[in-house]
Amino acid sequence: MTVRFACAVSALGLTCAMSAPAVAQGPEAAAVESAASAIIVTGADQAGTPGSADFDLARAAAPAAPISIGAGEGVVSSVAISAAAATTAAQDTPAPRDERFSVVLNQDAFFGFYPTFNGLIPVSENVDLSFYGIMWTTDAFGTGLGSDLWTEFGIGANFILNDGKLQIKPQVGLTNGALLSGGVVNNAGNPTGTGGNFADGIVPSLTINYADDSFEAEYYGGYYAALRNRNENAALDFLHTWVNAGYKFSSNFSAGAHYELLSNTRNTFPGGGTAVVYQWLGPYVQFSLKKGFFARFTAGADIEEGGDGDFYKLAVGMSF
Repeated sequence: MTVRFACAVSALGLTCAMSAPAVAQGPEAAAVESAASAIIVTGADQAGTPGSADFDLARAAAPAAPISIGAGEGVVSSVAISAAAATTAAQDTPAPRDERFSVVLNQDAFFGFYPTFNGLIPVSENVDLSFYGIMWTTDAFGTGLGSDLWTEFGIGANFILNDGKLQIKPQVGLTNGALLSGGVVNNAGNPTGTGGNFADGIVPSLTINYADDSFEAEYYGGYYAALRNRNENAALDFLHTWVNAGYKFSSNFSAGAHYELLSNTRNTFPGGGTAVVYQWLGPYVQFSLKKGFFARFTAGADIEEGGDGDFYKLAVGMSF
């Protein structure tokens, strides 16, 4: 089916999130994993473990002469005992996770080119503060000639479970521009389709990544709702979701299947209606390097009735 954007005619608009495959919103890494998803691309942002310091706490803390704790020949250093106990406790404590930052460059048949990023800051043993952004570059998502381009930024939390194999990341973002809200309102109270709005829309989302030695998977679901001018005659809402899963043939290569849905769920344009924009189904291949670099290519068919051509998407990412 043919889709037109709010800035052009009173038809449909667009949304998306990161993935990334896991990283990113997947591979946002996943993608983005997963970056995601995926995201992250799937399971791509595990923390490194710093090495232990070559310092003998027991030897440094022990006094020159032993301290007697009983009669006869039995003497021992109580300071050395305390130091040894502290050393053992430190060895049993998991090393703290590092801060992580991922950048993914995405391009696909519908959204065009859109760089994404995701940062993770540890706040407890199993929780990170998450922040992300998507820099949409397609002119049709703005108000012409590259002005008022759609720009997305959000924050959330990343919950780390099952020894780091499972990560669950709820987030809330704001879109800025005119795509969901229809631009500024004229004297008659109608959106003009020109001029960008801060907090054009709100985006609650959930990304789930799983990765072990042989299996990787990512789920992303996000709802893009108009926030400004919501009850005027140019507001749009969208549901965007995907799921993918694959097998790791080695540490450098994996492959699997990808399903993705974009649906226009609310349309206040005069005479406008809601519709499924696309349903994509096809395989993916991913190459990963030890230093956090990856490339994922996905392609297949638009299985939605009346779908317009095949789909393809490429994500290239790096994690620091």
